[in-house]
Amino acid sequence: METNTTVLVFKTNISHKKDLKLIEPLFRSVKEISAWSVDLEDHDKVLRLESSRIDIETIVKMINEAGFFCEELMD
Repeated sequence: METNTTVLVFKTNISHKKDLKLIEPLFRSVKEISAWSVDLEDHDKVLRLESSRIDIETIVKMINEAGFFCEELMD
């Protein structure tokens, strides 16, 4: 079975491991998100999401409502 997984990339201000613990339940609650990671060492604190059907605005809204900055990173 073929799935159309898209990788979405965002700039955030998620800076600490404790921040990851705050957002992890959000991502677990969305079945369309198959994997995610935040590069805490990167200047832009890059969030990468693998998703089958979720839009950029939804992710930005989720992260903003959790109290963090989030915007899509363009190529």
